[in-house]
Amino acid sequence: MDQKNLFLAIALSIAIVLGFHYFYDRPRIQQQQQQQQQEQPVQAPSPAAPGAPTVPGVAPPAQPTARDVAAVIAESKRVRIESPRLAGSISLTGGAVDDVVLKDYRETVEPGSPRIRLLSPPGTSQPYYAEYGWTAAPGNGAPKLPDSGTTWTADREVLTPGQPVTLTWDNGAGLKFTRRYAIDANYMLTVTQRVDNSSSAAVTLYPYALISRTGTPRVLGFYILHEGLIGVLDGKLQEYTYSNMQDEKNGAVKFPTTGGWLGITDKYWLAALVPDQADRAEAYFRHVVRDKADKYQVDYLGSARQVAPGASAEATGHLFAGAKEVKLLDVYEQQLGIKLFDRAVDFGWFYWLTKPIFFVLDFFYGILGNFGLAILLLTVIVKLIFFPLANKSYKSMTAMKKLQPEMMRLRELYGEDRQRLNQEMMDLYKREKVNPVSGCLPIVIQIPVFFALYKVLFVTIEMRHAPFYGWIKDLSAQDPTTIFNLFGLIPWHPPALLMIGAWPLIMGVTMFLQQKLNPQPPDPIQAKMFMMLPIVFTYMLSAFPAGLVIYWAWNNLLSIAQQWVIMRQAGVKA
Repeated sequence: MDQKNLFLAIALSIAIVLGFHYFYDRPRIQQQQQQQQQEQPVQAPSPAAPGAPTVPGVAPPAQPTARDVAAVIAESKRVRIESPRLAGSISLTGGAVDDVVLKDYRETVEPGSPRIRLLSPPGTSQPYYAEYGWTAAPGNGAPKLPDSGTTWTADREVLTPGQPVTLTWDNGAGLKFTRRYAIDANYMLTVTQRVDNSSSAAVTLYPYALISRTGTPRVLGFYILHEGLIGVLDGKLQEYTYSNMQDEKNGAVKFPTTGGWLGITDKYWLAALVPDQADRAEAYFRHVVRDKADKYQVDYLGSARQVAPGASAEATGHLFAGAKEVKLLDVYEQQLGIKLFDRAVDFGWFYWLTKPIFFVLDFFYGILGNFGLAILLLTVIVKLIFFPLANKSYKSMTAMKKLQPEMMRLRELYGEDRQRLNQEMMDLYKREKVNPVSGCLPIVIQIPVFFALYKVLFVTIEMRHAPFYGWIKDLSAQDPTTIFNLFGLIPWHPPALLMIGAWPLIMGVTMFLQQKLNPQPPDPIQAKMFMMLPIVFTYMLSAFPAGLVIYWAWNNLLSIAQQWVIMRQAGVKA
């Protein structure tokens, strides 16, 4: 078997994958425009069984025009949220958690950039909020329940860690409702609903919670990243993109579950409901279109609470609203018993490799204080782990390089007789005890690590806005420089297709040098194609995260050093 054909097949396969991303995915993503739509509530579809309770739409009627967030917040009475990592408020009209800002994260790397706003109230351009409440089976005997227009009374003006806030409302017919909000020092709210029945009749109520999002947000659209509706329900991960939900004929997907969680995820941010982990519930993913606006909702309906006269009932759930920090999700998973909560981070099929690589990088970051240096150290560790295998492969490639003159002679003798040429080549390999395929191993063993590192850089918020040195301010973003304006010396910002930065060029040079150490293909056409690969990969990888390009360049340099030493020891000219 000609190892050059195998090399070419591997290289072209990678090039096709990268090319699909660069020439199809990337332009499509750049052309997407964020939809600006007015708010209307997501109404639950009619229940399958007559008389069954449903989760209601809870938003007030849409405003004629979308307004500024600050203006909407200012016009209603609210309980302020103040925690080390969250700011915002809870509306006393309806009791929705509809104003959440993340203190630790900004939209760009610039120090004065606006902080990330996760939740926004109804009346703004794209409302995104969480709501809790009670519902009952429809009928003449259904009691009056709190809804989106209910005005609650709060016992405090500010919600802080250690100081919960309790909202109260009396329906005037013997039912008193309370809703207690508590918040921790990170991103988790605990919501305890209670109803006290002082009437003369028993009532049956069902607790519910929902997260509603109006408008289809701008998404990256990468096949390796899930953005949209997500949950772990009855122990199974459920992922529905916005387009998946738009294609749902019934507008809703039902998941009976005990415990679990469900929410709406962006690349780095998550709003998620965590029901009572021991309670049987019906969870839903929903989508409707109203006035040309897409509405998405996740919700759950808890089991029935029978409230006799003079008795009370409670339901407790949690609301996560924040950044998908891996270690924090693991802490919540253990403390609250939330199964597979870390799956909110899209580690993908290679979870068993991707998450450990993240922890290794995070550990090195704790020592070195820089994720770029952590990537360099990880590359060295991977090299050491596979050193014996790679050493054997490079020795085989060196032996192949020594055989090149003889291989060229055989090609000249039997170039027209392909079958005879292949037979002579195989005999040559046997005599010299050379395995032409073993030289592919350094590439093959690197692919899973490369992909796992790509996932870590792409999906984990810990890598977001993580600087390296010099011009690299964000390892999760592409190199911001380009050769087409002489790396900033010319006052011109080229289009995206011409953004070929310094680190991709360094990677391309190291790839070219590594190729020069390898046995060259006897076929001139193959040789020219291989000479083009560093150029192709430089262009392709220019759009990838800078951290990944740095990893590849550093890996190439280590491979060059290892291969050069082996060739010198074997007496082969490097």
